[in-house]
Amino acid sequence: MSSKGGVESFAPQKGLLPISEIFGPTIQGEGPFAGRVCSFLRFGGCNLGCWWCDSAYTWDGRNYDLREEIVMRSAEEVLELVPMSPICVITGGEPLLYQRRPAFMELVRALVRRGQTVHFETNGTVEPLAELVGLAEAFVVSPKLPHARAQRGRVSPALHPGWGAIGRRGSAYLKVVVESESDVVATVRLADENQWDRGRVWVMPEGVDKGTLERKWREVCEWATALGVNASHRLHVLAWGEDRGR
Repeated sequence: MSSKGGVESFAPQKGLLPISEIFGPTIQGEGPFAGRVCSFLRFGGCNLGCWWCDSAYTWDGRNYDLREEIVMRSAEEVLELVPMSPICVITGGEPLLYQRRPAFMELVRALVRRGQTVHFETNGTVEPLAELVGLAEAFVVSPKLPHARAQRGRVSPALHPGWGAIGRRGSAYLKVVVESESDVVATVRLADENQWDRGRVWVMPEGVDKGTLERKWREVCEWATALGVNASHRLHVLAWGEDRGR
């Protein structure tokens, strides 16, 4: 494993998966399922590099030692470590980077078999495999707007066109971090271009501390209601601040 970050850091290793964090039960803090009891399974590695990312320790080898942050684990080991809860949220990083690895699909199938509902959080640059769409109850898709300023050398943050059809079938939601009213307008335009119902769109203020979120929350609500989309706070930040693993 390299400490430089990015997809190349986590090449296949005998069926192992790059895992950053496993924790719960806790609550889902954001988006359409906010407040629901769940566990989190966080993968390492991402194909983007957003400046405000609150989980940069999953991919940023310049500021974190990824050899310490990421542990390569088998599907069986991960399954044993994921706490039982109604929902398992698979997030990252970007978890869909690993969907073609047999161990990844083996893990998702096992979670479903033991009775957990599976939700994915994704940046929307990778289209999920058909089997994954069938296994997961929901995908919360967070495309990155220009203010995210993805780092040089990483892929375009554009939403993969395949997500539009998944959203129209009802199993995917948009959740977008915004800084300004123009960001909300851009989010609505993106939803409309993909025929994504505005009722399945959430906008959320950028911020990883209570003070920042409190300052921005009211105006985000006003922008959202004016354009007919939903607003999401970050409940885990209100409850636990910047603590990891909560």
